[in-house]
Amino acid sequence: MSRGARQRLQLERLQEVIRWAVARVAFHRDRLGSARLQGLSDLAALPFVRKADLREQYPFGLLAVPRAELARIHASSGTKGKPTVVAYTAGDLDVWREVMARVMTAAGAHRGDLLHIAFGYGLFTGGLGFHDGAERIGMTVVPVSSGNTARHHLLLQDFRPDAIAATPSFALHLAETLAEQGGQPRELGLRLGLFGAEPWTEGVRVALERAFGLRAFDIYGLSEIIGPGVAGECGARAGLHIADDHFLPEIVDPVSGVSLPPGCEGELVLTTLTKRAMPLIRYRTGDITALTLEPCGCGRTSARMARIKGRADDMLVVRGVNLYPSEVESTLLAVEELVPHYQLVVDRGTTLARLEVQVEPAPELVARCGGFSAEHPEIVTLRQRAAERLERAIGLSVELTIVPPRTIPRSEGKAVRVIERG
Repeated sequence: MSRGARQRLQLERLQEVIRWAVARVAFHRDRLGSARLQGLSDLAALPFVRKADLREQYPFGLLAVPRAELARIHASSGTKGKPTVVAYTAGDLDVWREVMARVMTAAGAHRGDLLHIAFGYGLFTGGLGFHDGAERIGMTVVPVSSGNTARHHLLLQDFRPDAIAATPSFALHLAETLAEQGGQPRELGLRLGLFGAEPWTEGVRVALERAFGLRAFDIYGLSEIIGPGVAGECGARAGLHIADDHFLPEIVDPVSGVSLPPGCEGELVLTTLTKRAMPLIRYRTGDITALTLEPCGCGRTSARMARIKGRADDMLVVRGVNLYPSEVESTLLAVEELVPHYQLVVDRGTTLARLEVQVEPAPELVARCGGFSAEHPEIVTLRQRAAERLERAIGLSVELTIVPPRTIPRSEGKAVRVIERG
């Protein structure tokens, strides 16, 4: 679709979703009033919706259809208060399956492929999102879910799937534990990895591809908008294609909320263009990225977003320096003797906050040293070299600690990268 035709479709759908939301949801009616958009640029004048609004409207205050018309309800864990509830009509589920099929196909999934799903099922949208999209394509689905590492090892080795879907941190955990037991992750026959649900860097991509011998692709989504499937990488891996005929993207300054042009880094804002059960207009995702409208080598004409750098509320401020965990990760993983298991420990109990970065050494280095010792000359040299590289990259002196292997906790879901103390 040409850019002009796409924009005409987006405007038509935007005008319709605003009419739908205002007519059916008091929350939107109070905020949007008699909004009449003549062009896509008029969207910037409308107010934002934030996650706090979803919590305040718990459980069904944002529904635009009678509850009896809902086909499915998902919800967040509610770790920071009341959970955020998201709902779908049968038509919304069809859209979800369609956009998931798009991103998976763009990454190289084919009819008949065997897909091992290691995302959690249930209220979390990951497992069912990949499941339904895979079935739409015609893939064979193995719905293993998260947890139970031994079962994953058994099924991966016996079923020999073509593709795996998981958080990148859990996939690395599977490869690491399988290798420790004498298995060969690269001999599983995996061709394709579909990863998401947490920010990850090019260094983690390299580690995943080296561990499994597959091609790793980034899939992006969030339950408030639809679930996974909002965007995903194609074979060119030059940004994530957004399904912008269903989800209209904007980038705004995370502090001021002012709209930013393509190419500028800021907070991603999304508007659902076709969702019926729970439409959202200008939802602030909290995710930091940038957009491009330039043509992609794959031929797709949709807007593309850069890999998520982190969340606006995950940004650390340490001694006046703004820092995202992904910036630390990308620097650490450029050091071959380190592995993608790390944590940032921020101690604010002192006058000046102290940042300690804990990271594990590569098994090859430990073997070469005859076992782990923090005082071994190779470990000491590595610590100094990594600390200097990190300080140059982030502009902040840190206390870098190389900890014994398997010290950093592994997660069966999203990895915990930051610990705050004091």
